[in-house]
Amino acid sequence: MSGKNNTSKINEFGSTTHFQCPILKGANYTTWAIRMQIILEANGLWEMIEPNEKTQADNKKDKTAIAFIYQALSEEQLLQITKHKTAKAIWDALKTRHIGEERVQQARLQTLKSDFEMLHMKEDEAIDTFTAKLTTLVNKAASLGHTIEDSVVVRKLLNAVPDKFLQIVASIEQYSDLDEMSVDEAIGRLKTFEERIKSKKKILVDCQESLMLTQHEGQGKPFRERGHGRFNQS
Repeated sequence: MSGKNNTSKINEFGSTTHFQCPILKGANYTTWAIRMQIILEANGLWEMIEPNEKTQADNKKDKTAIAFIYQALSEEQLLQITKHKTAKAIWDALKTRHIGEERVQQARLQTLKSDFEMLHMKEDEAIDTFTAKLTTLVNKAASLGHTIEDSVVVRKLLNAVPDKFLQIVASIEQYSDLDEMSVDEAIGRLKTFEERIKSKKKILVDCQESLMLTQHEGQGKPFRERGHGRFNQS
């Protein structure tokens, strides 16, 4: 992978793998937080942000986590959080600044849940376009601390597609365990069916065009042959 990739490995420091961190900007907090979490998890540092009952105080790990976060901040953002001395405090401060207080978060979450429920795929919309909208809502909800399970997303996806997908939806619901199906698998099956629909439409259009061309040629033929008719008989 190229060095420009935000998650590409640059080098190693002891047991810690160093990654190029994405820069936090005004409108990219959700994707930034997802990428940073993966980077911190890959280095065994996420427990400094979300400790559990087994997490022990580790000053070196905490400083390393802070170093990763600092790499992802602009000078202005850095000056705003220097008063916080632990990785968790810094992370929480950034989250609060970009997402808002708990009450605001809950209001945003309710809006996202409503948007999720109301979302339906348009008749002429592609599966990729619709699932991108669906995934965006799921990721935004996750950034606010609410996880939408795969089984819920799968059922939403199957219920939101237009009637032209009824055949494949019925097949999936009849022969698959929706509680065990991943979102990627459901999307893959719908995309395969979508391609089949497109292929059939193309064949139908080609046949219609061929038929129209044949009819046009057939209608023109008598005019070419008419010069040999009764008006030219001696």
